[in-house]
Amino acid sequence: MTLKNMLMWDETLFRDPDVFEIDYIPDQFNYRESQMRELAFLLRPGIKGSRPLNAIIKGTPGTGKTTSVKKIFGDIGEIKSKMIPVHINCQVENTRFMILSQIYRQIAGHNPSAAGNSYKRVFESIADILLTEDRVLLIALDDANYLLFENELNNVLYLLLRSHETYPGTRIGVMVIISDMDVDLSRELDIRVTSVFSPTEVYFPPYSVEETFQILKERVQQGLYPGVLSDKNLDLIVDHTLRSGDMRVGIDMIKRAGLNAEKDAMREIGEEHIHEAYKISRFLHLKYSIHALRREEKDLLRLLVNLSRKDEQLTSGQVYTIVKKKLKLGYTIYYEALRKLDTLRLINLEFRDGRGRTRLINLRYDPDKILFYL
Repeated sequence: MTLKNMLMWDETLFRDPDVFEIDYIPDQFNYRESQMRELAFLLRPGIKGSRPLNAIIKGTPGTGKTTSVKKIFGDIGEIKSKMIPVHINCQVENTRFMILSQIYRQIAGHNPSAAGNSYKRVFESIADILLTEDRVLLIALDDANYLLFENELNNVLYLLLRSHETYPGTRIGVMVIISDMDVDLSRELDIRVTSVFSPTEVYFPPYSVEETFQILKERVQQGLYPGVLSDKNLDLIVDHTLRSGDMRVGIDMIKRAGLNAEKDAMREIGEEHIHEAYKISRFLHLKYSIHALRREEKDLLRLLVNLSRKDEQLTSGQVYTIVKKKLKLGYTIYYEALRKLDTLRLINLEFRDGRGRTRLINLRYDPDKILFYL
C-alpha cells in the first residue's frame, strides 16, 4: 500500500457514524408499511381522545418492531393530540415500580418523589395527571417477555388496563412487544388481564435476502463515504446477517468493519475487516441479554459457567444444592431465574428421561464469552 492510498490520521470513512447506532431511527423505513398502517389504525381512537386499541407486536429480534413503534410515536408527537405515547424498554425497566416511574417521568418531565413512594402512589400521580389534563396514555412495553418472570407482566397489565375501575375516566392503551416467538401470551396472562386486554396481533416476519441487502445498502449510503464498501463485500455482511436472523448484527458489522479498516489506514473495507467484525457482532444477543439480568440472575449464570467447567452435565437439582449454600437463594427465586436464563436463550433446559422433573442444564455460549460480558 502506497502512502497516497493510506487513510490519513485526520480522515475518516464515516460520513455519519450515528447511522450505525442501535437507537438510530431512519427517515426512510421500508418493508414494514403494512405493519405500520395496522398500528396507526389501532391507535387512531387515542388521537381523537378515546382509549387506543391494544396490540401484541410479535417478531424475532431485529425485524423492525421497535423502530416502527418509535416512528409512529414520533409522528404522534408532531401533531396536536390528547394522546401521550410512552415507550418502555423492559430489558431495563423490568419491575412494576420501575415501569410506572418511567411513565411518570415521561409525562411529568421529572422523577416521582423518592420519599416513601410505592408503585400505587406513583400510579395515582399518573392517573391524576391524565384526568387533570384530559389526556390519553399509550404505552409500548418493548421486549415484554422480560416481564414474564415473577408475574410482573400480569401485574403491570392489570394495573394499566383496569385503571378506569379505580380512577374513572382514565384512558390507557397498551402495545406489548414480544421478541421470543416461543412465548404464548394466552397461556402466560391471567384471566383477569385477558378479559380486558383483547389485543390485535401484528406480526413482523424476518426480512428477505433482498430486503436485508437494501436496508443495509441504505445505511451504507447514509453512513459511509462512496466507495468504502463494495456490493460484493456488502453481500458477505448480508450472509452473516441472515445467519444471525437479526438486522442489528448486520448494522453493527458495518460499523465495526469500518473501524477495523480505519485502524489499518485503509480507504476501503476488506473481507478481513468484515470477518473480524463478525467475531464480535455475532454476540450482540449475548451482550444485551446479560445486560438485562438482575444481580442474582447474573450470579446464577456465573455459577453455572464455573460449574460447567468442572462437570460434564449439570442438573437443576444438583445446581440448586450449591445455589442454596453459595447464593442463599430460595427455590422459587432460583427456579424463576433459571427459567429466565432459558427464555433469554442463554442456557438450554431439557427434561431428563425417566427422572421426574429433573432438568439438564447446558450453556448456549462459550463460557469465556459469557464471563466476558458478565
